Amino acid sequence: MKKRKPDTGNGYYPALRQIARIANSELSLRRICNAIAKSTAKALRADGCRISLLGVKKRYLSTVGAYGLSDFYLRKGLLDAHKSLPEILEGKLVFVPDATKDERVQHQQIAEAQRVCSILGAPIQNIGEIIGEVRIYTHEPHVFNEEDRTFLGSIANVAAILLERYGLQQSLQKKHELVQKQTAITQPAQPPNLALRPAEFAHPSEEEFANILDFYCVEWLYEPQSFPLKWDKDRVTEMFTPDFYLPELNLYVELTTLKQNLITAKNRKLRKLKELYPATNIKLLNKNDISSLLASHGYSPIEETKSEGVARILYSHNQIQRRVNSLAKQISHDYAGQKLVIVGILKGVICFISDLIQRISIPLSLDIMAISHYGGNGQVVKITKDLDTSINGHHVLMVEDIIDTGMTLNYVLNYLKAHNPASLRTCTLLDRRARRLVEIPLDYIGFEIPDKFVVGYGLDFKGEYRNLPFIGELRAELIKNGNHLKNIGLTEDIKMP
Repeated sequence: MKKRKPDTGNGYYPALRQIARIANSELSLRRICNAIAKSTAKALRADGCRISLLGVKKRYLSTVGAYGLSDFYLRKGLLDAHKSLPEILEGKLVFVPDATKDERVQHQQIAEAQRVCSILGAPIQNIGEIIGEVRIYTHEPHVFNEEDRTFLGSIANVAAILLERYGLQQSLQKKHELVQKQTAITQPAQPPNLALRPAEFAHPSEEEFANILDFYCVEWLYEPQSFPLKWDKDRVTEMFTPDFYLPELNLYVELTTLKQNLITAKNRKLRKLKELYPATNIKLLNKNDISSLLASHGYSPIEETKSEGVARILYSHNQIQRRVNSLAKQISHDYAGQKLVIVGILKGVICFISDLIQRISIPLSLDIMAISHYGGNGQVVKITKDLDTSINGHHVLMVEDIIDTGMTLNYVLNYLKAHNPASLRTCTLLDRRARRLVEIPLDYIGFEIPDKFVVGYGLDFKGEYRNLPFIGELRAELIKNGNHLKNIGLTEDIKMP
């Protein structure tokens, strides 16, 4: 195994100067990251380098810059950060002496075929959060000394600053486009690390598709894998690289125009791909197919969702369903062997309580109440529909869609306690804790949300938006003239900022 002689720093300093100059240039992010990867590999006398960015859900890595690595190796398959050198996610530098034998390497056989031996990886951190990785590769066994590790850590810090700047630029640009174009569907400004794009798109239709996926909070990877289709002995002569992979749907997507010659050629490749890789789920889409695809997976077509009033989606339909399923499992476990009565308050809870009770696996009964809330002096709450059955001696779970100040919920809980239940617990899909005035124990919480007005999945604004399959933040211009608005849950008065 080769061991480097201690470096006096003469090789590192020119590389850092070059990297700083490139990072401050007007080149595209892809070209900047490629140049940084090249300078880093040469300074460490390595054979390759890759700079990767974590997706929004912090699982898969997408390449934003590389040097010295074959296209086949870069697109060998999905790189799961929790399976590939997972210690990097803990903020550690990771050294792998032999990638062909180390279980922390996700694709050992391909590493051996591509002559990847030793790997050194460092986390890219932004304000303590891991947002990506820098990895160095060698063809021969190699030992990196302390100076090498310090240098790679410095490169990771430079990459963090670069990616943060790029993310901020994208946020400002998207905010500017939103103001200028006033389009119905535009991704809003987000925190810098969430706005980063892992690739430069080859065609405007790809970016448009990515924007739609972002709007619906559907995680995507751009060109993450190439599938070999033809070989000449051991050499791959033809590959097919789908445009997108959607991990949540386990689906590859290839976009195409309506030009028949392009459709014919891509269909040929898709047929070959399915013959060679029958377990791969892939679809060829044109612009008209996108809405149908989303609708088939539970996302209402954009033009049918009144989404022009939604600034951004906080939780997608699939995210909500996963969380509801998790809550139902926990409730079923906690109330096993007991008779459970679930109580809900009209109207906002109808979507949540309907999905929740279908997933609870123990016997239960359901009761619904309705109340009216009057603001002003006294904060009067009037019950307009009482319980239909007695809860005396029963275990009661109060289910709500959103909790804000807690004042009305406190009133309802005290009312229920007066009916002598055996136990009384609370479950809410949304907890807007920033508005809390009365502290109430919440036993089951779906999501904690920011101090924003939200609609969808039963929550309304002036009677609309309840039928949206997701939970979204209402656009500020729709609510700026209202002094008091209601997210109908327990019909609490909400003062908007």
